[in-house]
Amino acid sequence: MGKRVAVVLAGCGVYDGSEIHESSAVLVHLSREGAQAEVYAPDVDQMHVVDHVKGQPTQEKRNVLVESARIARGNIKDLAKLDVKGLDALIIPGGFGVAKNLSTWATQGKNCIISKEVEEVLRAFHAAKKPIGLCCISPVLAAKIFPGCELTVGHDTECEKWPYAKTAETMKELGCKHVNKHVTEIHVDVKNKLVTTSAFMCNAPIHEIYDGIGKMVKEVVRLA
Repeated sequence: MGKRVAVVLAGCGVYDGSEIHESSAVLVHLSREGAQAEVYAPDVDQMHVVDHVKGQPTQEKRNVLVESARIARGNIKDLAKLDVKGLDALIIPGGFGVAKNLSTWATQGKNCIISKEVEEVLRAFHAAKKPIGLCCISPVLAAKIFPGCELTVGHDTECEKWPYAKTAETMKELGCKHVNKHVTEIHVDVKNKLVTTSAFMCNAPIHEIYDGIGKMVKEVVRLA
């Protein structure tokens, strides 16, 4: 039997949900590793809905579970029903939904609140010493919950290639060790069984982002 890996989504679309290419890359690489993905999302309203053409919020309301089901092709469960006992690992792709729907990082930064369900799931996998894979902005969840952990969101010096590098500085303020890595690289916190990669925190070609996520997934499955 292949490893059973929970994949937690935060909606559908980079600006208000899970980043679709990152989510797809996670699912493709899990399949390639012979692992079984079980997709979950919280049954809550999104913080807001963004028009992805204009990059502006709209008056629309959408549900995180319903939107995430688009990526999961309908094969998805309510995060409240996740049981860590039957699962071998956890992966959370990035996208602004992580910072808006799974936490309040987008509006409060290091003073954010993590959604109760999301925090409980992360703590359960951590307590069971089961690996957790995080990419793009999702490492901030671990930074908030596991002080002293080691993570990467890419680089800590802002430039055209690394437009979100200030995130690394904020994570350091939470007491984490940030490790600079290229987009095709991962960082493994052996003690905490955390595997992180920068993905779209880097302004890089999509195949490099895909490759970095592939290394993260491969390591998570290996540790499981």
